[in-house]
Amino acid sequence: MNVVPRTAKQPVPLRHRARFLPRWRGALLAWLCIVAAPWLASAGTLAQFRTPIGTLDVELYDQDKPITVRNFIRYVQAGAYTNMFLHRWVPGFVIPGGGYFVTNRFTAPSIPNVRAFAPILNEYNGDARFSNLYGTIAMAKLGGDPNSATSQWFFNLANNAANLDTQNGGFTVFGRVIGGTNVLNRFNSTTTANGVFSANIDNGALSQLPVLNAQPSYDDLIYVDISLLNVRVSATNGTRFITWNSVSNRLNTVEYTTVFPPVWQSLTNLTGNGTDRVFADLAADSARRFYRVRVDY
Repeated sequence: MNVVPRTAKQPVPLRHRARFLPRWRGALLAWLCIVAAPWLASAGTLAQFRTPIGTLDVELYDQDKPITVRNFIRYVQAGAYTNMFLHRWVPGFVIPGGGYFVTNRFTAPSIPNVRAFAPILNEYNGDARFSNLYGTIAMAKLGGDPNSATSQWFFNLANNAANLDTQNGGFTVFGRVIGGTNVLNRFNSTTTANGVFSANIDNGALSQLPVLNAQPSYDDLIYVDISLLNVRVSATNGTRFITWNSVSNRLNTVEYTTVFPPVWQSLTNLTGNGTDRVFADLAADSARRFYRVRVDY
């Protein structure tokens, strides 16, 4: 089964309605980096998928699916997903992205394929196996070739383990939604009040396109803006060092808590520059601290 086709006919252009789209606002958080004896820990990368109908916070399985996660991060960091949109909608099954983007969005828009890097090795049958359960993200690939995944991925909208775990070598799950399942739930509803409609613009790969208007323009595609944040913690002579890949031109705030439910306390804040930043927690008086980095958008 080809969950997300990687080839398609050139789609028929949507109506173009020029208007300014406001940026979506939210907070990008490094999902909890736990520090305990021996005071060394590493948090998985957090990917935030911002869409016009809400935000999905996704924990990536860096350690368990390293090839797949590195591949996904490469596309994000290369800018390959700029102006990318969700290109298929199957309620009760999957919602895929990573295949198409809009170029010249506000002048003469068209829809080319995301430029694909070399296919990657399928990691489904690695040391850790993760089933295609509701709320997980997995790689799409071509039917008949387990090692054909490139740029396309999908969110599971249901428990698809019986189907997707067993065919074509298994579809590699490389992360899970840890915040924003209400957004996924909207894709399981087909009522008009849900605010999401289905469009067919090419009778091919874009024949089940989720849009925000029954008569969609390019502005009504469900664009996905992806940001990444990875936090690492190390310790030297009792001082803990928090390292993270900072988000450029945004206020990056390092926070910690020692209790749950969490009561977050600020350690420092600075403007990110897109490179790794390091902060030394000189007052680490607890053997158990939970850190996060918050970036406001």
